[in-house]
Order: sequence, then structure tokens, then C-alpha cells
Amino acid sequence: MSPTVVVAGVDAAGRPAHPVLAQALAGAGLMVGAARHLAAVPVPPGCATVVLGPLAPALHRLAAAVAAGTPAVVLASGDPGFFGIVRRLRAAGLPVRVLPAVSSVAAAFARAGLPWDGAAVVTAHGRDPRPALNACRALPAVAVLTAPGAGAAELGAGLAGWDRRLVVAEHLGTPDERVTWTTPAEAAATTWADPHVVLSLVPETVPPRTAPLSAVDGPSAAGMRADDQPAAAPAGGWALPESAYAHRDSMITKAEVRALAVARLRPRLGRLVWDVGAGSGSVGIECALLGAAVLAVERDPDAPIRANAARHGVDVRVVTGAAPAALAGLPDPDAVFVGGGGVDVLAAVADRRPPRVVVTLAAVDRVAPAVHLLRAAGYAVDGCQLSAARLADLPGGSLRLAATNPVVLLTGEHP
Repeated sequence: MSPTVVVAGVDAAGRPAHPVLAQALAGAGLMVGAARHLAAVPVPPGCATVVLGPLAPALHRLAAAVAAGTPAVVLASGDPGFFGIVRRLRAAGLPVRVLPAVSSVAAAFARAGLPWDGAAVVTAHGRDPRPALNACRALPAVAVLTAPGAGAAELGAGLAGWDRRLVVAEHLGTPDERVTWTTPAEAAATTWADPHVVLSLVPETVPPRTAPLSAVDGPSAAGMRADDQPAAAPAGGWALPESAYAHRDSMITKAEVRALAVARLRPRLGRLVWDVGAGSGSVGIECALLGAAVLAVERDPDAPIRANAARHGVDVRVVTGAAPAALAGLPDPDAVFVGGGGVDVLAAVADRRPPRVVVTLAAVDRVAPAVHLLRAAGYAVDGCQLSAARLADLPGGSLRLAATNPVVLLTGEHP
């Protein structure tokens, strides 16, 4: 039987944390890890070592060791199964036994004195940092594994306009450890040491430092969810009835139209959706319920969108102003819903080249200009008319169908 590769977590101070590891190290014929990890453990005489850089050569050496029956040990930071090397080893078909240490995220929440069972954990390491940033914009408690150029300063700059508190944990577990509570603006103006972990928190989720334990554990401590599925489908569903929202003079996207609009916008954790001409905010709010970060643009400062967002327990950033001027300087969206405004608004949205644009139009004479504008901007466009008829009571127990106003829904997709 081929031996397994022992994958051992090294804590933030560089110490292998698992007591079983000593036996594995003593019998190892091959050890793989970063230079700092290999320097922190005893390497037995005659044991070959591979310093991690590109992963492919290390995977080749490990596969050869397994085939030859040579005991191998891989050293990695924290919990190697948590955004770590275990995924790549398994994908390469290597048998593994994992001996984890405390992850940097667990250590960061511990240093902050906060529970984290309701937090989302995302990474900006080695990938596009925008999904991690959008998770911080969307959710009340997010831990971000950072990388040079995608750390606390960049996250702080991207959170301008969102009400957040940040915890930046540098050099966890070492003599240089520093844990800083800060604001996005302060974080953006500061130089941070690598490696570090960032916790992004809605202020209501942060209990007072002097709060008793019962207060920290109670509901007032956690705008963060009470489960570990922060992007799960909302318990109450979506395409909610108009009665679920405050609105004025029935100026609200009807549930039947909203269902298709939200489906076309494809909201999920890591994406940013604009709701332009938001009004009651029903479309944006339902995108937020499905995990997206949402930025609503509405010219009426008294529009009920903030109250509706609070009612449904989501964080929607509201920009008060008339489009298209109000769109200037806003972070680039992944999808845009245009529920109000004319051709000038749609043109300004198309100029930003979001991957998806969804437009609802009640006036038929506006359909052709909108289609032509989107096509000229490089979008593939499809559309349909939605016309619903709802059950309504008649005297004597009879029923009738009451028609709602027909609406044309256009979807533009940029290749």
C-alpha cells in the first residue's frame, strides 16, 4: 500500500503544531515547504527537501516519492485544508493525511475577541481581488486572506462609501504581531506588513470592548448571521409581493417582473450590482438577499429604499443623485438594473461596459432606441414582454383575473 503524504500545518509563529508530526518528521525521506517552514523543523539526515516556489516540480517529486514508498511531509501555514495546498495535492491524486494548525482567520477573530461562525471567509491571494471586496461590501462579517497589492490598504480604498470597521491582523503569533482596529479610510492611507488578515465588519456587529460575555454572545453582537452560509438563499424567498416593501403610488417593480430581472442579473456573493433609479429598491434588495453587494442610485432623498433594506436585513449602499451624473466615480459593477431614466442613463451605464445590463420599459416607443443603443455598445440583446394577470375576488365568491401593466424586459450581455 502506498504511503500517504503527511500535510502538516505550521502556526503563525512558524512552529509545527501537531504532536504526531514529530514521528512523521523523523521518518521522512522527502520534505516540501516554504524556506521559513523548513527552517523551523528538524530535517533528518539524508532527507531530501524541496523549497516551494512553482508547485508543479514539488507535485512531481511528491508523486515519485509516493510511487517509491518514500515517506513525505509537506509543511504549510495554518490549516492546509483551508484555502491551502490540500486542494492541489488532492487534485494531483496524492493520498494525504492532514495535521492542521490554527488557521490565520481563526487566530484573527480570536485576537479581536469575536465569534466567527457567521462570517464569510474569502481570499484575495493569487486571484482577482474584486470578489473579495464585493463580499466585504455585501456582508456584515467577512475575513479576507490578503496578498501584496490586495491587502488592507486596497480593501479600505474600495470600501469608501460603505460603513465598515476593519481589523487588520499582522504577523499573527510572532513577536511582531499587531492587531489594529481601523476605518476603511485609515486603512487605505496606511502601509501594512505582509502577511496580514483583514476582518471587515458592519459596526453593529462589533460589541463594545468592555461588554460582558453575555452581550457578546447575544443577538446584539451579531449582525453577522447565526449560521455559516452567508450567501445561502433567503429563507423568505425572493420575488416578494409588493406588500413586502414600502413604495409610493405603486411605483415598484412588480413581483413577476422582478423575478426575471433578478434571474437575469445573476446576483451572488462576490458580485456588485447597481440598481439605477432604485425607488423602493426592491430589485437591489433581492439581489442583496442572494449575496451580492448592491449600490442603489436614486434621485429622491426621501425614497423608502433605506427603510426597505433595513426591513429585510441587508446592507445596500444608497447614492442620492440623478443619473447619469450620479454614476461618476462609482465602482465598476458586474451587473446593472436600469429601472428608471431615459436613453442618457442607459448610455452612461453602457459606457461603463458592465458584463450584464437589465432594463425594464413600460413605454413601447423606448424599446427600439434602447435595443439599438445596447447593440451599438457591443451588447448581445434579447428581450420579452411580461404581462401578468393576478387572481382577484368577485362578489359571491367568484374569481377574475386582474391584468397588471405589461413591461418589456431587455437583457444585454457583453462578451
